[in-house]
Amino acid sequence: MGKQVDNKTITWVIKNFSSLPSASIQSDQFVVGGCQWCLRAYPKGNNLALYLIVANNESFPIGWRRHAKFSFTLVNQKSENLSILRTESQHWFDQKSTSWGFQDMIPLSELHTKEGFLVNGELIVVARIDVLEVVGKLDVSQVSSSVLETVDVNGFQVLPSQICFIHPFHSHVESVNRLFEKHLDIASKFRPKNPYMKTAYMNVLISLTKTLCQSPQDLSNEDMSGAGAALTYLREAGFKLDWLEKKLGELKEKKKKEETSLKRLQEMEEQLTPLKRKYLDLEAQIDKEKAELLAARAPLSSNEDNVV
Repeated sequence: MGKQVDNKTITWVIKNFSSLPSASIQSDQFVVGGCQWCLRAYPKGNNLALYLIVANNESFPIGWRRHAKFSFTLVNQKSENLSILRTESQHWFDQKSTSWGFQDMIPLSELHTKEGFLVNGELIVVARIDVLEVVGKLDVSQVSSSVLETVDVNGFQVLPSQICFIHPFHSHVESVNRLFEKHLDIASKFRPKNPYMKTAYMNVLISLTKTLCQSPQDLSNEDMSGAGAALTYLREAGFKLDWLEKKLGELKEKKKKEETSLKRLQEMEEQLTPLKRKYLDLEAQIDKEKAELLAARAPLSSNEDNVV
């Protein structure tokens, strides 16, 4: 038996939450306390259920145990004060108890109707896991190298896949590091009440930046509204995003012009339809008149049998 202090904060972004086809969904695996873990959510039924799972435990030595405490936060992307935090004091994970969590994080009806939890179809879960004690430690070399880890960027934990992204206003790849270099004061006043939500805020910022990189044609009014809500959420947390606010305003203006142009085109098409029909009718009449004209101009037959 060995005492061990190991902890990690995981941010899980569940995309297209409202249209998930399966009864359960599982996060990527991560390593804490010498073993692999993952999160599992049950998005169907009356309540959202959320659990911490010991993954790949079949390879553990007989009698293995993990003493851990953990917390889950459902991030409200409009107001941090409305985020839901559930804390489990302590739990022993073993072969007979490989999962533990909460079966009633929030009623699903409230999750779907309460503003801020689902933005652009995304639900954000932040999990804080502290491993307090380990029995039957798994050798680190046995841990799969495919486990997803995060990278520290200016104090924010960022997924490797998020290190680079397409700049929303230029056709080149932008890095998160470059983002902080170009906007030195972007997080100068950022003071989250829950420090473990820093990664969640960064996920919202990167998601917002990616949204603004799309053309107006690819964005719905709901997407635009979600982008505005995300921007407000980040500003209230202390991020300075004047440059993104300006670009969102420009995008809204382009979206408005696009909708106006589409409406005018539809009206013109509607006006043109009866004219096209009339044109086709006139063409048919012209062809008929031409045929009659040709018949009228045709010379009479010289056959004497036809002469009375």
